[in-house]
Amino acid sequence: MSFDVPDDRGYMESHEWASEDGGTARVGISDFAQDELGDIVFVEFPDEGEEIAHDEQLGVVESIKAVSDLYSPVSGTVTATNDELLDAPELLNDDPYGEGWLVEVDLADESGLDELLSADEYRDQVE
Repeated sequence: MSFDVPDDRGYMESHEWASEDGGTARVGISDFAQDELGDIVFVEFPDEGEEIAHDEQLGVVESIKAVSDLYSPVSGTVTATNDELLDAPELLNDDPYGEGWLVEVDLADESGLDELLSADEYRDQVE
């Protein structure tokens, strides 16, 4: 089975991604992760203004199959949250790289971006 793995972002081995644009990163879960989880029914993530750290727990996602912790691919301050997911968590299944993003983060100096897998490295892990 082949999964969508956009080249414009970095990935964690735990299947979260980050895409950077001018010192801000958008964070989400991969197509592989949403497929493994099945139908997502609940998501929890930090509030705006909270500090998050690379490779630390970011939140929780619950599906009909399992409850899984989410880990942050970057360090910094949460500047936006995708509140649409609170009422429509299925967006994580439908569009994990678009409308299904989790949070936006103002990156810290030591953001952790350089520790993420490239798209090719991540593809090798999941295919």
